[in-house]
This record gives sequence, C-alpha cells and structure tokens, in this order.
Amino acid sequence: MARGAPKAGGRTEISVPNNWRPRDYQMAAWKALEGGCKRFSLAWHRRAGKDDFALNAAMVAMMQRPGTYWHMLPQANQVRKAIWDAVDERTGVRRIDQAFPVELREVTREHEMFIRFKNGATWQAVGSDNYNALVGSPPIGLVASEYALADPASWAFLRPILANNGGWAMFISTPRGQNHFAKMHRYALGDPEWFGQTLTVEDTGAISPEIIDRERRELAAERGEAEARAIVEQEYYCSFDAALPGSYFGEIITRMEKEERVGAYPWDPRYPVGWGSDLGMSDSTTFWFWQDIGGKTRLINFFEGSGVDEIGWYVNRLNSLPYTYGRGLLPHDGGHNRLGMAGSIAEQMRRLGMKNEVVPVTKDLVASINQTRVFLATAVINVDPEPFPGETRDEARARMTRALNGLRMYRRKWNESAQRFDDKPLHDWASNIADGLRTVAVGHRPMKAKPFGAAPGSGPVAGGGRVAKYAEGV
Repeated sequence: MARGAPKAGGRTEISVPNNWRPRDYQMAAWKALEGGCKRFSLAWHRRAGKDDFALNAAMVAMMQRPGTYWHMLPQANQVRKAIWDAVDERTGVRRIDQAFPVELREVTREHEMFIRFKNGATWQAVGSDNYNALVGSPPIGLVASEYALADPASWAFLRPILANNGGWAMFISTPRGQNHFAKMHRYALGDPEWFGQTLTVEDTGAISPEIIDRERRELAAERGEAEARAIVEQEYYCSFDAALPGSYFGEIITRMEKEERVGAYPWDPRYPVGWGSDLGMSDSTTFWFWQDIGGKTRLINFFEGSGVDEIGWYVNRLNSLPYTYGRGLLPHDGGHNRLGMAGSIAEQMRRLGMKNEVVPVTKDLVASINQTRVFLATAVINVDPEPFPGETRDEARARMTRALNGLRMYRRKWNESAQRFDDKPLHDWASNIADGLRTVAVGHRPMKAKPFGAAPGSGPVAGGGRVAKYAEGV
C-alpha cells in the first residue's frame, strides 16, 4: 500500500496495481517517498529493480498530484526498448502496463510513449538528449534513469523548474566513474533533504556470487579480464572508481589528475591563445582554448553553445574574453557552404574579424582519436578558467568540470547484436566536447614561445589592453 493525499476525515490509500510491492531492500527509499522526500540519488546495482521502483513511484504520485511526469533515459532512442516495450521477466507483463493499468488511462499514444490518466495526470518516456525540445507543461515529477550516462545539463535546466513547482526528482543509476553522478551521489549521502543510498549485491542478496562469477568469466572471454573486472565492479558492486568500459580518454584523465596535470594552470597574458571548435547543427558547438608555454600545451578554458545559429554570437563570445588570439581552428565542415548561409562559417567569422583556419577532414577517425590521446599525454588542464561577462567564478569552474566529465565519458558505441564495441564513438553530449578537443589536437602547431607584453599580474600590456586581437608572427 502507498500512502495517498490527505483528505478531510483521514488519508486516502492507493493500492499499487498488479500486486506489485517494493522489494525488502527498496523499502527505505519507498518510506522516504511516503514521508515527502523530494530528491533521491539511488546507486543500485544492476537488476535491483530501479526502473520498476521508479515507475510505480510515479504512478502513486500521479494519483496523488495530477501533473506532468517524465521518465528520462540518456538518449531518446534508448527509451522504447528499455522502458516502453520492456517486459518484466518475472511476470511477462510490460513494465508500463504493470505500473499504469489501462483502467486508469484516458489516452495512450504509442508513438510518443505518452500516457494520460483519467484524472489529467500525464507520464512520458523521454531522452535527456532532447529535454529542452519537449513541448507541453514542465514536469512536477522526474525520474532520471542511468543518470551517470546522461547529459548533466538536463538537470541544470530542470532543477529550477522543479524547485519552483515543488516537484520531485529521482536519479537512479549504476556508477560510471568519477563523473557528475558520483558528485551528486556524494552530496545526496550528506544532505538530510536528499535520500541517498548505495545498494550492492552484498547489500541486497538479489544475485548470487556464483551468477556474478559466471558473468565475469563470460565477459573476460569476450572483452578481456581488465574490462570484465571493471564491469562487475561497476554494475554489481557500485564502484565509482572502476574504469568506464569503452572510454577513449578516461584512463588518461585519471592519470593526468594523479600526475597533477589537472589543476591551477591559468591563462598567462604574455602568451597568445589558440582556440579550436566542433560545430554543431542539431546539437552543441564547443570551443577549447589553449596556450603553448614552456614546451607544454595548456588547455585554459572551454565553452559550448546550443540553439544559436548566429555566427556573430560566437564571435562576440570569443571577443568577450581578455585573450590575444594566435590561432583559430575550425573542423572541416567550417569550410563548407551551408544552405541559407552567406558563405561558410570560416568566411563569416573572417568577415567579422575573427581569423581562423580550417583543419582538413579526418580520413581515419580512430587515428585522430589516438592523436588526441597523444596530445593529452603531455598537456595540462586548467580547472579555474576566466569567467565570461556576467558569469561567476563558480559557473566558469562548472564549465570546465563539464568538459572534463565529457572527456571521461567519450566512449565507443556498444553493438548489442554483436556484443562488442564498435570502432566508432557513441554520439552524445560527451562527443561534442571531445570532438572540439580533437580539432585542437589534429590542427595543433605550437605558437611562438617568446612572450610578449607584461608579466602576469603587472597590469595591462603597453598601449593599454591587448596589443592586437591576433598576435603578430604566430
């Protein structure tokens, strides 16, 4: 039984349909729901019943408070298989039909994965890769499933909405390294207004050690011992320290942190700055900024923009930083004429005074990713970049944190039918970040080493301000 909304003369009881009840180890979270908790971070092991728990929690909430509810997975193309068409292996019933009985429904739209109850409440399965394109009322209840793989910008967008309307949010996932979910989960475990919980197979007893060992041996035969251990540690023992399987740069970023090559490496105004970009059409455009100082490449800043078609907006963004630019790198499509545009992006930027060069098309994607690995092997990354106008220092640091997490999460695409990773990367929020850095790595040539202007902290260079928007002779 789930507690319902209070009414005159007592409390309404809502029966969870089809004889579903929380498993014993899920009861603490369920009681927190009944107690009115509005924020949940649940790091539960694989096959612990995360999605079933969340679907039934949403059903109860819909009966108590009619409104809009979303069940969000990292990518929209995952949702149908994982949630809408998924069948509970124990009952043989579709998950959504168990949680949302047809007797309660007024409308079911299969193609939109949308349900409306007779009381007006709506539920929809969506992807975090297109959260800001969804129309209709904003949610008052949100489930972010496999949040460790989702675009963290989705929560940044939705957090103020749920705070304003008094809604709740539930983040359910197995770990995927030290990324945004790891940070959120650590916070949830220490905040009394959150319910944070880690459940491994040792906590639940839901899967026997024999089954896990058999899976580890099968994985080792398919994907190697190291990757098998990492998967088992993540999926069954909820380790945030295990390597992300298929990650291109995860181990490199971890090594850079251990070697203290991620830290305070600020912009030095005596040296020119270069930038490199990945151009997005339907997704984000990213920019990385670097300097070449003392034989090392210093990645000093990062930003991304989405939903902006005006090239002038990006040029103004670049000009708003106090940098003297030495080089600007665009990917190969920056030199292409696009329908409806007055020339290529490279030409438009030049007309606006932003010099640039186009990096030739990558003939071998894997080779260029390996080139980026080599580039990172000697680079350093600044975690305290210059804020843009109107931005706080904390917001600037958050941009670089997102960039680092994107590099960690950039990974090969898993081929479900072949049960192996493809050679090509998965295209998601992280790939936009990594592709911008790949432009820098492929097109990088060290800029002049001789410093110009004044030493850091000694005031503006001679003549007041920057000597030129582009440094001469670089």
